[in-house]
Amino acid sequence: MFVDSVTITVKSGNGGNGAATFRREKYVPQGGPSGGDGGKGGDVYVVADPESHTLMAYRFRKRFFAADGENGAYRNMHGHAGEDLVLKVAPGTVIIDVKTGRVLADLVNAGDRVLMFPGGRGGRGNARFATAVRQAPNFAEKGRAGIEREIRLELKVIADVGLVGFPNAGKSTLLAAVSAARPRVADYPFTTLEPQLGVVYLDGRSFVMADIPGLIEGAHLGQGLGHAFLRHVERTRALIHVVDAAGAEGRDPLHDIEIINNELASYSSELAGRPQLLALNKVDAIPDRQLVELLVDKLTHAGYEVFPISAVTGEGMPALLHRAMDLVLSLPLPPVHVIETLPDSSDVVPLVVLKEGELYFVSGTEVERLVSRVDLDNDDAVHRMQLALKRLGVFDLLRGAGVAEGSQVIIGNKQFSFYDEEPRKE
Repeated sequence: MFVDSVTITVKSGNGGNGAATFRREKYVPQGGPSGGDGGKGGDVYVVADPESHTLMAYRFRKRFFAADGENGAYRNMHGHAGEDLVLKVAPGTVIIDVKTGRVLADLVNAGDRVLMFPGGRGGRGNARFATAVRQAPNFAEKGRAGIEREIRLELKVIADVGLVGFPNAGKSTLLAAVSAARPRVADYPFTTLEPQLGVVYLDGRSFVMADIPGLIEGAHLGQGLGHAFLRHVERTRALIHVVDAAGAEGRDPLHDIEIINNELASYSSELAGRPQLLALNKVDAIPDRQLVELLVDKLTHAGYEVFPISAVTGEGMPALLHRAMDLVLSLPLPPVHVIETLPDSSDVVPLVVLKEGELYFVSGTEVERLVSRVDLDNDDAVHRMQLALKRLGVFDLLRGAGVAEGSQVIIGNKQFSFYDEEPRKE
C-alpha cells in the first residue's frame, strides 16, 4: 500500500535529575557534596532513507519517544544520555507541525538528516552548587522535560516531469510506453490509485516521470482522488498534460483542459505556472486527421505547446520526449521549503501574569522551565527558586496585578500560595 500522509506524535527525552549526595567514606567524616549531573535526554532526528519509498512504517504506530537521560548518582557520577530517536522517511518527505501548520523540515535528498527536537538538558547535581559561602548544598536540579509535538509527514515524490489529466486520458499507457514502469492500465476511471514513477532514457540522458492519479473537477476540494495526490506534482520541473483527443464518452477535449488547469490553479498558483506540454493522446483513434490539425491549431493559438501523440502506436512520442528533456535540462529544481530556525527556538513565551477569578497565572518560557526543575520538597531548593523568581521580576508583576496574601499562584503545572515577604539572603 502506498502511504503518503500520516500524523504521529514524537517526543524527545527528558533530562535526568541531578543527585544531592555527600561523600561518606570512612576517613572523610565531613565529606563535601558529590551529586552527579543527570544525563541529557535523547534527541529526535528524521532521516531520508533511500530504502524507504512510502510512509507505511507510520501507518499503525502513532507515538514515538526518545529515551530519557539517566539520573545522576553519588561520587560525582553523571547519568548516561538517553538514546536518540531516529525516524526514517522516504526522500521527499515534508514535516509539518500540526498545531501551527508550520513546515519544520523538508528532506528532499536521500541521506538528508535533520535534528527535529533536542532532548532535555540534564539537571545539575549538588556538587555544582558548592561555593565558598554554601559549602554543603543539599539540593539538586531536576532534568528539563523533552519536547513533545504532533507532526504530519507528507511525502511528495521526486520526479522531473509530472503527468496530469483526467482519468483514462492515457497517462499510465504513456508512462509504460516510454519507461520500464508497469502501472495498471484498464478502461475504467481511477485505474491508477497511487503515483507511479518511471525513468525515461533519451540520447544517453534520462529524467524521471511521474504518473499522478487522474484529476476530476473539484479535486482541489477533496473530491475524487486528485486532492490526495496533487502534492506529488509540486516538485516537478514541468508538466505533461495528457488529454483524450478522441473525446471518448462524449468528452470535450477543450473543456477537459480548462477543468484540469483550473484545478491546478485552485490548488497552487505556483503549480499552475509550471511549464506545461499538452499531449493530445489517442490521435490514432481519430480517422479524420484534419480534425486533429484543427484542434492543434486552436490550442496553439490559445498559447499551449501542443504535441499530437498516440501512446499505443508511438506516434508523436519522440518529439514530446525530446521537448520534455529540453525543459528538464534548462529549468531549475522547484525551491524547497526554507527552514530558518529549529522549531523550539521560536517558542519563547515572554513573562506574563494573568488573573482569572481568584487565581493568578504566571506564564513565560524561562520562569516555567525554572519551576519545573525545582525539587519543591527541598526547602533550600525552594529558597533558591524564590530568589530567581525575584530576579526575573515575578514578584513585582504579581504585586502590580493586585495579588493578596495567601492568593493562589500557578506557574506551569505547579501551584503556590503567595506571601509578600522578602526571601532570606544567602
